[in-house]
Amino acid sequence: MTFSDGPAGVRGPRWDEREPSLNLPSGSALAASWDADLAHRYGAAAASEARRKDVDVVLGPTINLHRSPLGGRHFECLSEDPELTGALAEAYVRGLQDNGVAATPKHYVANDSETDRFTVDVHVDERALRELYLAPFERAVAAGAWAIMSSYNSVDGVTMTENALLETPLNSEWGFDGVVVSDWTAVRGLDAVAASQDLAMPGPAPAWAGLADAVREGAVSESDIDRKVLRLLLLAERVGALEGTAPRATTGLDGRAFAREAAIAGSVLLRNDGVLPLDPAAVSSIAVIGQNARDARTQGGGSATVLPEQIVVPLDGIRAAFPRADVSFSLGAVVQEGVSELPLAQITNPATGSPGVRVAFRDADGEEIFAEDRRSTALVWFGGDAPVATASTLELHTTYVAPESGTVLLGFAGANPGRVFVDGSLVLEDTPVITGTDLGAAFLSPPSATTPVAVEAGVAYDLRAEIEIAQAGRAPLGALSATVGIAPDDGDPDGLIAAAVDAASSSDVAVVVVGTNAKVESEGYDRTSLALPGRQDDLVRAVLAANPRTVVVVNAGSPVELPWADDAAAVLLGYFGGQEFGSAVGDVLTGAAEPGGRLPTTWPRALADVPVTEVVPVDGALRYAEGVHIGYRAWLRSGAEPHFPFGHGLGYTSWAWGVASRDGDTVEVTLANTGDRAGKQVVQVYAERPGSAVERPARWLVGFAVVHAAPGETVTARVDVPARRLAHWDGGWRVEPGVYALKAGGSVAALPLALEWKVPA
Repeated sequence: MTFSDGPAGVRGPRWDEREPSLNLPSGSALAASWDADLAHRYGAAAASEARRKDVDVVLGPTINLHRSPLGGRHFECLSEDPELTGALAEAYVRGLQDNGVAATPKHYVANDSETDRFTVDVHVDERALRELYLAPFERAVAAGAWAIMSSYNSVDGVTMTENALLETPLNSEWGFDGVVVSDWTAVRGLDAVAASQDLAMPGPAPAWAGLADAVREGAVSESDIDRKVLRLLLLAERVGALEGTAPRATTGLDGRAFAREAAIAGSVLLRNDGVLPLDPAAVSSIAVIGQNARDARTQGGGSATVLPEQIVVPLDGIRAAFPRADVSFSLGAVVQEGVSELPLAQITNPATGSPGVRVAFRDADGEEIFAEDRRSTALVWFGGDAPVATASTLELHTTYVAPESGTVLLGFAGANPGRVFVDGSLVLEDTPVITGTDLGAAFLSPPSATTPVAVEAGVAYDLRAEIEIAQAGRAPLGALSATVGIAPDDGDPDGLIAAAVDAASSSDVAVVVVGTNAKVESEGYDRTSLALPGRQDDLVRAVLAANPRTVVVVNAGSPVELPWADDAAAVLLGYFGGQEFGSAVGDVLTGAAEPGGRLPTTWPRALADVPVTEVVPVDGALRYAEGVHIGYRAWLRSGAEPHFPFGHGLGYTSWAWGVASRDGDTVEVTLANTGDRAGKQVVQVYAERPGSAVERPARWLVGFAVVHAAPGETVTARVDVPARRLAHWDGGWRVEPGVYALKAGGSVAALPLALEWKVPA
C-alpha cells in the first residue's frame, strides 16, 4: 500500500515536479467555506488525485485546532472550533473513502503547535481534551476513518505512540477498527506495541528492530501482533490492495475547476465600503502591487507541499478578469526571504538543450553514480531512486540567461555545505548554519547563502552548484533538499514604495496583495509575531493615502495583523488559495462570483490582544492552562474586542433574518435575500447556558448550515443540534438540566435570533 501526503493535494510516492499534483486551497481556506458538501467533494478530489498517482492512503486531513494563532501549521489545520473542525473532517473523510481511498486524520492528539514537537509534553485537563482536542477525531471515526495518525508529542507525560489514549477512547469507546499510523519516526520503542500503535513509519522502523525477539522472549504479546496484522489486512482490503480485491473507481472531476470553486468558497471579504464588486467595463486602469501578487503563496510549507503543474497568481487572474484595463505591476515591498528557484524559462539543461537542469549524484571519488534531468532548481528528494544516503556530492548544472542587466544575489539554500560556480569560476562557498534540530529547519526551510553577481540581459551563463551530502550528516529520513536561485534585492525599500505609490495614484483602482513567506508559515516551527514580513504595512498605508479606491488582498494561511484595514476600501482574505488562487481573486473582484467564506478563526488587531498564545514549552511542558476557553471562547471570556470575529464574512447582497424555531434536534432558521444579487449565507447556531453550575464558555458553536438564495427569496436553514452538543465532560458526557439559549446569526458577534431549549432533570 502506498501512503502519501497531504491534506491539500496528493504528492504521490516522489517529490518531483515532473509528476505534478493538483494543489487545492489550504485547510484554513477549506474551513472558511463552512461547507460540509464542499469538504466532501474536496475529499473526493483528493481521492481522484490519489488513484491517479497509485496512492492508497492519504495522510490527512489535519484536524488539530487553532489553539494559538502562532501555531506554525495553522494553515494546514481547519479551525479554532471543535464543532466546525469535526463536521468538515467528517465530510472530508467520507469524500475520500466513498471513493475507496483511506483517510488518515492527524495528528492524534494535542499536536497544536510546532515548537519542540518531537519532545513537548502537553498538559491538558481531561475535560478540555475531550470537549476540544479529541472531539474532531471522534467525528472522523464516526465517519468511518480507516486510519489515524499518532503524533510526536506526549500528553500528560506519555509519548503519544505509547499513550493509553490510543486504546481509550479511540478503540474501546469510539469503535475505531482501522490502523494507527505513526508520524514519521514517532515510534520510540517497543512500549508502543501494547499501546495500540499499529504501524511504525517509515519502515522498517529501527525502534521495532527487535520486535520478533521480543515476542519470542515474552516481552511483547503475540496477540498484540495478531491484532495489528489483521488491521493492516483489513486496510488492504478496504483500499483494494489485498489479493482478490481491486481499488474502487473514483468520481471523475475537473480538478482545476474545483480548485477555483473551492478558493472562491473560502475567500473571506473582511471589509467593503461598496467598492466591490468592480465593473470591468468601467475600470480603465489597475495598479497591482505587492510581491505576493506575482509570487503568490498557494500553500504553506512543510511535508504536505505538492508541486502543481500550473499556478494562476493574482496578477494573472486580474489581467484575465479585466481584459480592457491597463494593468500595471509594482513590487512595492520585498516579502521573500532567501533564494527562490530560477524561472524555468530562463534555464537550459546543458545535457538535453531543453528547459531545466542536469542533476548528478557523485561518490567520494567524484564518479557519477546517478543522474537525472529536472525542470526546477528547487529540488527535494523524499522517496524515489536517488542515492541520497550513499552519495557524497550533489551537482546541479544549468545555463542561465538573465532577463535584465544588473547585479543579482545568486546562491543556494540547503542544510549542507555548498559551492556555486559561474562560467567555471567559484563565486560562492559557504556552510549554512542550522538552528535547532527540527526537520522543518534542516530540510523544509533551510537557510540561504548568496553573493552578488553582475549579469547582462540575454547573456547565457554556465551555472553549476555542488552540495556536499556526506559531510553534513543532516539528511533526515533519507531525504535531501537543495535550491539554487536568486534572492530579492531589498537595497532601496523606500524607492519600491514610491514607485508603487506613483502607479496607484495614476490608476482607477489599486489592488495590493500582501502576505507571508516560507519563513513565516511552515511545518517545523511556530511564529513569533503576527506582523506582515518586511515593509508591507508601510506600503499599504502609502498606497491608501495615494488612492482611496484601494483593495487589499491578504495571502496568508493564518491571522496576521492588519493595522490599516479600517482605512481600506475593501479587504479580501484569500488564505493560501491553491493553484487557482489568482483566478478566484479575479472572479471575486469583478463579482463574477461572490466571496463565500466566513472566518474559521478569530482575527486580532494585535498579538497583545490574543487571550491564548503560548506555544513554547517551559521545562519541556506546554500547559493548556486555559482549559475549554480557546479561540472565540477565550475572547468572550477576556472581554477583548477582536478585529474580525469568528464566523465573520461579507457578501455582495443583504439579508433579513426572520425567525428561529426548534423541531426535535433540528433548529430551523428563516432568512431572506433582500438585495439585488444571488448570495450565500452561513447560518451559525450557538448555545449559552446562563447560571450554569458548570464552568462553560459564554457561548459555543453547536451547528451551522449554508444557504443560497436568489434576490428576494426567503429560505430556511435546517441545522442539526443533537443534545450531545450541549453536553460537557465529567467522567462521561453529561447534559446539565435547565434552560439553554440557542442563538442564530451570521457570526459569533452578530446573533439576531434566539430561542430556548429546556432540558428536563
